[in-house]
Amino acid sequence: MKVRRWNFFLLLALAAASPALSEGPAVAAEAATQSTTSIPDFSGVWHRWMRPGLGPSASGPGPVTNRSRLNGVSNYNQLVGDYTNPILNAKAADIVKKHGELSLSGGGYPTPSNQCWPGGVPYVFWNFGLQMLQQPDKITMLYMHDHEVRRVRMNAAHPAKVTPSWYGDSVGHYEGDTLVIDTVGVKRGPYAMVDMYGTPYSDALHVVERYRLVDYTAAQDAVQREAKINPRYLQGLNAIAFDANYKGKHLQLQITVEDAGVFTTPWSSIITYGRPIGEWVEHVCAENTNEYYNGSDSAVPTANKPDF
Repeated sequence: MKVRRWNFFLLLALAAASPALSEGPAVAAEAATQSTTSIPDFSGVWHRWMRPGLGPSASGPGPVTNRSRLNGVSNYNQLVGDYTNPILNAKAADIVKKHGELSLSGGGYPTPSNQCWPGGVPYVFWNFGLQMLQQPDKITMLYMHDHEVRRVRMNAAHPAKVTPSWYGDSVGHYEGDTLVIDTVGVKRGPYAMVDMYGTPYSDALHVVERYRLVDYTAAQDAVQREAKINPRYLQGLNAIAFDANYKGKHLQLQITVEDAGVFTTPWSSIITYGRPIGEWVEHVCAENTNEYYNGSDSAVPTANKPDF
């Protein structure tokens, strides 16, 4: 069994030590216009309330959702992506449909999260825990499950030729109270998908994230909209959990996804984070057959006698 462990403080040291790419005069000038006092503070631990899919858009085309329902919302233990969503081209719809057929047969299928694999963007947004480490020249984003880490260069441009990497090349800047992150060059591994339903992506994938703080009322509007398709994480399932008493500022993420090789149109999603109860601890992804979330073991090939 392979278990990957990282020390949190080592992550901080690595983030601080990583060199920033050189910035051009125009980029540096733009950074200078952003007053330090006006930069929003996204520090601390944030918790995503819902699972497993991306949140719906406020309007217009939205992400693939789960056709399998339990008590009116997505059945986390049976992932059957809606291959009829018009954002999918014919080839992508067929891929999503085949993944769903595997779920309906009881066999399931591999995803980055259940295979302890880097999730990429936007797949990583399923993660229930998030921390941002904000520095003038870079932002480090830590995700609780399996110690996934992203690094965003601030006030910089993508290189002329991007070398694909697991989380892509991410550059960011502030627009008033909003952090905008632009990502291209997400590497395609053996489990290349933008969500848990197996929705594929191509080399043309382009993701824009917009983070801002919203008040409790605005957050509730988005949460109630998402609650119609995604259930809330169960209390006690993770080290951090939803805090029903928290009425302060929430972190809201709006993502816009475009990929001419897979999608017929750009689409968007809104994900809302609150402050959790509990502590940020290690959540180690271990390769094994135990499905802790439903108290059973995965169906894997077995043999009564050696084949040698």
